[in-house]
Amino acid sequence: MPTPIITTAGLARTFQTKRGPVEAVRGIDLTVERGEIIGFLGPNGAGKTTTLRMLTTLLAPTGGSATIAGRDLARDPRGVRARIGYVAQSGGVDPAVSVREELVTQGRLYRLGKDEAATRATELAGQLGLEGLLDRKCAALSGGQRRRLDLAMGLTHRPEILFLDEPTTGLDPGSRADLWHLVRTIRAEHGTTVFLTTHYLDEADALADRLVVVDHGRVVAEGTPQSLKAEYAGSPGGTLQDAFLAITGRSAPQDTTPVAV
Repeated sequence: MPTPIITTAGLARTFQTKRGPVEAVRGIDLTVERGEIIGFLGPNGAGKTTTLRMLTTLLAPTGGSATIAGRDLARDPRGVRARIGYVAQSGGVDPAVSVREELVTQGRLYRLGKDEAATRATELAGQLGLEGLLDRKCAALSGGQRRRLDLAMGLTHRPEILFLDEPTTGLDPGSRADLWHLVRTIRAEHGTTVFLTTHYLDEADALADRLVVVDHGRVVAEGTPQSLKAEYAGSPGGTLQDAFLAITGRSAPQDTTPVAV
């Protein structure tokens, strides 16, 4: 059998506060197969952001273990980082530089040679519909164009796993649909595993092969969108929103970020 690309066992994180310890993640057991698109869902405060930060080496676990792309999360965080791409919700582009400069700099940070970084920037721009924008300042990009650039930066080093944190927050419907298409294309053409967090249940339903729902720091349900709707939504015509409410007792959080145009 193929070796899973992500495994966690009892992964936990406790924060020490003035009021005492807070168990943000209480033991996540998770298996992700190579090439899957995983939707990682949960209400606000469920522990999904903390889990994502641990899996991407931004936050050290206080318990449990994880293996990411064949590298131990605790013992080899540098090896993990070399094999993953991470696109944060807030993005990270410099508005004062051009798209080309941003992509080349990202390539250089991953130790690509100068010519190789320039070639990779042009290649990514072509793949993600940025070829006509390479010399435009990042400040002049639309919301959808900035998210394409964020995605390109996360793919610079051809990662085995791409972590996407709320990738379409604030985008208009057309830009969201474009990004969905890009995610599917990346997986289809390169076999990239995609680990997606989102508050949009229609996005999770449309994109994910499998959903993992967390609440109170633990996994409370997992399965395909269809199987979760069949089990929890209460009727053949039930929605993922209905299933999510039945699983967690709460409605999915609604995004209130202004739509970018």
